[in-house]
Amino acid sequence: MVDYKEIASYIIILAVVLIVAQHLNVVVSGSMEPAFYRGDIVAVQKADLLGIHEFDPKDVKIGDIVVYDAKWFDQPVIHRIIDTKKINGTTMYVIKGDNNNRTDPYYVSADQIQAKVMTFNGHPVVIPKIGYLSLWLRGL
Repeated sequence: MVDYKEIASYIIILAVVLIVAQHLNVVVSGSMEPAFYRGDIVAVQKADLLGIHEFDPKDVKIGDIVVYDAKWFDQPVIHRIIDTKKINGTTMYVIKGDNNNRTDPYYVSADQIQAKVMTFNGHPVVIPKIGYLSLWLRGL
């Protein structure tokens, strides 16, 4: 006999896991040390999660750590906004890894920002070292 309550509970658990997984990003480099380290996982808000807008990328500010679609790298980059510039009436963001000597090579538009790192009491929400398994499985 099929237990529909059990099947429903598995579906709910799977849905919750998938939603939570969409809000976690594995850190792949040391560019943001000491805020977080390679292999850490950071919790993020999504600019667009299946049509749900958890924050507006146009509302980010200096000091925010964002995940953006970099023109100079083949994966999303997690770095901090350090300045803004108006270029032809459009706000562009100057972004830099905390542990890097120079800014990222291109200005970033709000359209490129995919997520913003969540903070608690001014500190990024980080789960230390858990992402190493993901890095190993992806060959990074």
